[in-house]
Order: sequence, then structure tokens, then C-alpha cells
Amino acid sequence: MQPQSGDKIMRLEQFKDNQKTAYLAGEFERIQKEIESTKEMAAGDEEIAKLAKDEIDTLQTQADILWKQMEDIVAADAEESLLAKGIVLEIRAGAGGDEAALFAYQLSEMYRRFSELKGWLWKVVDESKNEVGGYKEAVFEIAGKGAYEALRYEAGVHRVQRIPATEKQGRIHTSTATIAILPITEKTKFVLNDVDLEITTSRAGGKGGQNVNKVETAVRVVHKPTGLAVRSANQRSQGQNKEKALSILSAKLQALEEEKAANSLGGERREQIGTGDRSEKIRTYNFPQDRITDHRLKESWHNIPKIMAGGLSEVVDTIKSFVDKK
Repeated sequence: MQPQSGDKIMRLEQFKDNQKTAYLAGEFERIQKEIESTKEMAAGDEEIAKLAKDEIDTLQTQADILWKQMEDIVAADAEESLLAKGIVLEIRAGAGGDEAALFAYQLSEMYRRFSELKGWLWKVVDESKNEVGGYKEAVFEIAGKGAYEALRYEAGVHRVQRIPATEKQGRIHTSTATIAILPITEKTKFVLNDVDLEITTSRAGGKGGQNVNKVETAVRVVHKPTGLAVRSANQRSQGQNKEKALSILSAKLQALEEEKAANSLGGERREQIGTGDRSEKIRTYNFPQDRITDHRLKESWHNIPKIMAGGLSEVVDTIKSFVDKK
């Protein structure tokens, strides 16, 4: 059904201002003028009107096709703007003590290298390491087209089976790390109210020179209605850390709102990462057998060193293909 004339005029002006639809809008306008000219020529002459009818119908069909093309282009652009432009990747050690923390760090390195191979921008938002250099927990931002589509199914519990370097009797240990993935869209609409926020600062710690250790640059923001906390510590200033934390918080709350789970932030995250127990696994990395198995697909891959070095494409492509077929 065609829009009302006033709406159509307004829409046509928008199409003319859009670089992707400007040419089509010009053609539409030309055909519309041709239709009006033909109608004027046939006015008052019944014979000419009959002859002109087929031509007008043909022109109107062409105009309708052009209008539909322009609407489709604009709609596709609108949909693209709502797609995730990047993700927040959260990782934390699960069961297994130091070995779990080391595995969490190695998983983060795997995703970092994979991101670099894809040409995505990798940023550390916050990290907490233990004495052996593993991650107790860490938060990263990955910016790039296709990052969410590629990594969204990495969320869950990852299990590792291997002989730790400190194991003297050659026994295989089992540990876990958990991954949570949240999208960052171009149009995050969730509005944060100051009264709902509790903002505290602290020293960032870690590397970065005197400033990062002596000045309270790290920022932690708590959304009091949901209890969600976000911390950013790796930006250069307190203001930048606050902006980053608020941005991630807004993206997370927007995702919850869209899923109609406003009071269960933890709901989505707990569903993704579980408790970190060894039994709640989506994937097992068996180093002695050089095998990675995704338990959702019951699919396995070999050459763990290559995959841990960022060669994750075959794994994520297989999972995406599996989900798309369901």
C-alpha cells in the first residue's frame, strides 16, 4: 500500500538526501512527472485517455518498484545499524585453582590472536591476575564487524584436561574457565539515571608506571536496581575509565531490556557461564590427546597449539553453521 501523499513527499526528500537511494529517488521523481504529464495530455479526451491508461499503468508499476527498492535499502541500513559492532568478552577462572586461572589467561590469548587475525580491535577493559600470572577474571572489548556473529556461541564453560607444569607425578588435572559474551550495538538506547548508579574509584594496579599505581584512575560502576557492576581500569584517565564503564553498563542493560529480563542481569550471565563447575561444560580441551571437543555439536578438532594460537576459524564457522541449520 502506498503512503499518503504528504508522507510520500517527506519520504522522497529523505530518499533524495540518502546517497544510497538518491539516484533511485531521481528516477522515481522523473517517472512521477511523466505520469502527471500523460494524465494532463489525456484529460478531457476519452479516446486518448483509453490509449494512455496502459502507459500510465506501466509507469506506475516502474515507480512502485523503485519505491520498494528504496525502502528495502533504508530498511537494510537500519537493520545493519542495530547489529553488534563489537562485543564485551568476560572471562574468569572456574574450578581448578591456579591451573584454572592459567587456562583462563590462555583462552583470552586465543581470542586476542583470533581477533587480530580478523582485523578486529582488542582492548583490555579490566583484568585481575593471580600470583602465577593467570586470570582470576578479566573483561575485554572486541570491536569489529562480525565479531559478535563469530564469537557469540563461545559463551559457556570451557574445560581443560592436561598435566600442569607443577604436577610431579604426571597426573592429568581438570580445570574450567567461563566465558560470557555481550553485544555492543551502534544504537544502544538504555538511558542511565545518576540516582541508580554507585560510582567508586580505586588505583588501577598492574603495569602502567607511577600514575596508574598512585592515582585512583580505575572506576567501578554499580547499577543499583539490578546489582550489575562494571569496572574499567585500563584507560589512561579516570574520566576515560568512567566513560568506558558506563558504555559497557549501558550495552548490558540494553541487552537485558530487549530480552525482557530487566531484573535478571545475572539471569543471562548465569545462563551463559553457569557456576564454573567442571560438569557444566560446552567444550573440552584435552591436551594429552590433542583434541578439542564441542559437546553441543559432538564435534572434535585436533591441533590444539594451532587453535590456541588463534586458529579458531574452523571451530567458530562449524558452530555457526550448525546453529543456522537448526
